[in-house]
Amino acid sequence: MNVRRSAAALAAVAVLAAAAPATAAGPSPSPKVAIPSGLYGTSDPTYDGVWRQSLTLVAQRTLGYRPAPKAVDWLAGQQCADGAFAAFRATPAKACDSKVAVDTNSTAGAAQALKAAGGHDTAVGKAVAWLKSVQNKDGGWGYYPGGASDTNSTSVVIGALAAVGTDPADVRTSGKSPYDLLAAMALSCDRDGGALAFQPDKKGRKAANADASAAGVLGALGKGFVVQAGKAPAHAACTEAAHPTPARIADNAGAYLAATVAKSGHLQSTLPGAKDQPDFGNTADTVVALAADGRTEQAKASYAWLEKNASPWAVQSGPAAYAQLILAAHAVGAQPGDFGGTSLVRSLNELGPAPSMDSSAQAAKKSEDSEKSGSGLGVWWFVGVCLVAGIGVGFLLSGRKKRQP
Repeated sequence: MNVRRSAAALAAVAVLAAAAPATAAGPSPSPKVAIPSGLYGTSDPTYDGVWRQSLTLVAQRTLGYRPAPKAVDWLAGQQCADGAFAAFRATPAKACDSKVAVDTNSTAGAAQALKAAGGHDTAVGKAVAWLKSVQNKDGGWGYYPGGASDTNSTSVVIGALAAVGTDPADVRTSGKSPYDLLAAMALSCDRDGGALAFQPDKKGRKAANADASAAGVLGALGKGFVVQAGKAPAHAACTEAAHPTPARIADNAGAYLAATVAKSGHLQSTLPGAKDQPDFGNTADTVVALAADGRTEQAKASYAWLEKNASPWAVQSGPAAYAQLILAAHAVGAQPGDFGGTSLVRSLNELGPAPSMDSSAQAAKKSEDSEKSGSGLGVWWFVGVCLVAGIGVGFLLSGRKKRQP
């Protein structure tokens, strides 16, 4: 759920809090706009307000919390009349015009979050209708409507479609579905290990991209932000196919990711100037993707690496980072209340309006506290799983604008 910087969109998508690995020490710069009381986090929301709020609300629902009405209302209030969302609108009472840069990632992320929060079916329906209206002829979506399709944007839109119970295969333009776009981005086993490309470069060349591969695994599986460990893949290694099915696309990309993180447990940042620095955000996304593809052992190994190393990054990056780690914990069945000695739950909830715990989840947590089973997977966590079982949301992922490094 990373946002990469590109020359074409630097001003629009400069840095998403949970996206870019920390490349410099020190506090975040002071926000250029006032932070609304319902918004999570204290950093400038200009480029990631809707995205970080969406991830936060989904993570809270996954944990069995009911997000604060103020937080949900803030997100719903960011929507334009046509159903679309921009990254952030400082004056949401003002009607959207051509100067408001609405995008598919913010819209798809918000749709998933409002669906999870409940009570906003009209807003969710309008968001999904807008997404359908800007589908490209190749079956995919770009970050901005009309822009070239990319794996990440297409995958996060698939998550929104799944959230409302729509089969992505049935959403077509010019006879193409989102799965056709993912198939077009799938690379060979021999040269690229089954990875997915983000999008072709100006010369039409496609390069393996770990971030796009992680997002594409979820997209190909028809998943959104929240996943549980899936069945082991039919083929552990990458296998070629002239016309790969979505499941084959996911399994091949999963094989690529597993091989990429097998040695170190994590991905390396590809951002300019980030020499030999880990990519915490994309590693968290990779944990979710590996778990969804049934590669649970490698997913758990990478999650263990995050437990040892990612806390400083989360502190610096803010709510979206904590949400990503919570979703990674959920995917591997880990306890987010004890993340290397840190409570991801408390850390996230303290960054904005306090949520309330559903009565059933609260009772289950009390039961877990009293039984002291030491199993590492409490009853309250199971309740959280049940609460999101029908959401159909998933990573990445990527409510975000990316370019291949």
